[in-house]
Amino acid sequence: MKEKKYMNPYLAGFLLGLIMLSAFVLTGSGLGASGAMKRSVISCVDKISHEHTSNSEFYSKYTNKETHPMKNKLVFLVFGVLIGGFISGAVSNRLKLKIEHSPKITSKTRIIMASIGGILFGIGSQIGRGCTSGAALSGMATLSTAGFISMISIFGTGYLLAYFFKKFWI
Repeated sequence: MKEKKYMNPYLAGFLLGLIMLSAFVLTGSGLGASGAMKRSVISCVDKISHEHTSNSEFYSKYTNKETHPMKNKLVFLVFGVLIGGFISGAVSNRLKLKIEHSPKITSKTRIIMASIGGILFGIGSQIGRGCTSGAALSGMATLSTAGFISMISIFGTGYLLAYFFKKFWI
């Protein structure tokens, strides 16, 4: 079996730090992906019923501005991540339509568990007012106590729950 080659994790962490620093220098704020999803949903709801979004306390914060909700740096960030991931997969010859999973489970179970995880992560990012990159990484980059607590909570919970869910990927 051919070993998969991935980037050195220390180099990847260092580059992520440079990207975070660049974001603060160039835009005045950190990074976060959940805001892009929120803006996409708001844009769709606005297309369906502008009256509803105009009258909603939550939606109107995004739709009653001079700029469209999709004209936000976070939306372009997600597009960049998707394009970068595609290029990375193509360059490393990992660009395949294949569902990777443990031999102990089926592809269907893998898709169901990944979907449940994604939905829970999306809900959690809205309750926590940001995803891991926004709440934890950007928060830690500004030396925010909440950023450190977020990172400890995210990885601590993941570590504690990994034992119970490892059969879905190992």
